[in-house]
Amino acid sequence: MKTFSGIREVFTIFQNKESYFEEINREQSNRLIFNQLLLICCFAFLYGLVMGSYHSFLQSVVAGAKVIVLFLSTVIICFPSFFIIQQVLGSKMSFRQMMLIVLSGVVLTATIALSFAPIVVVFQVTGGNYHFLQLLHVAIFVFAGFFGMRLMVDALKFACEHKNIYPQIGVTVFRIWIIILAFVGIQLAWNLRPFLCEKNEEFKLFRKYEGNFYTAIVYSVEQLASPAVPDKMEGMKPPAASPDTTAKTPSGAEKLLHQTGK
Repeated sequence: MKTFSGIREVFTIFQNKESYFEEINREQSNRLIFNQLLLICCFAFLYGLVMGSYHSFLQSVVAGAKVIVLFLSTVIICFPSFFIIQQVLGSKMSFRQMMLIVLSGVVLTATIALSFAPIVVVFQVTGGNYHFLQLLHVAIFVFAGFFGMRLMVDALKFACEHKNIYPQIGVTVFRIWIIILAFVGIQLAWNLRPFLCEKNEEFKLFRKYEGNFYTAIVYSVEQLASPAVPDKMEGMKPPAASPDTTAKTPSGAEKLLHQTGK
């Protein structure tokens, strides 16, 4: 029961932001951080299951684990730079308070992404194109990430304007850090690919071909804009005449000359 009450406590962020921000700015135990991490892992895994289910059960489970690694690794890699820079700028917030703010944004991102799972399932069941699904997942992550980052900025503004424990310049610097966070997340997602595979493709834990995320997106858009010609159309094309056959077939005039010569 304590776990469920802790989860409800995390979700107060959707009901009353100021109350939640007040809770963050008070000295907290590690319980709230644990509940945030639990929700991130659960929601990320569920969304990964939906992503990988386009291919197979094994791909589904692996994709769920990869989305968890993607979310947590991005925070672990980027948080030290955020904490140190904010301390240099004169922030009075503790390590725990800053971690709560960052994890709150990730919780919101994972929650919004998971809320789109039924829409993804509909497109998968109705024969959604592989490249279309790729772009759909990217759009969902961008949309969910926008609201998650916005929540972090709002929390820092609250600490600055209402609690006077965070410098105004820190909010501006944080917006730059958000861009770094996004690029790190994109790079990690590219290294962890594939999250979903084409149905006629064998299971792969990781892809080996080179390239980058942006060229892959451009390629997917091109595939949707100019789909390949179906194989059925190939059978309808008339066969080309064989040059050798034409050369060996004598004309009527040649036959007459040949008979006259005899």
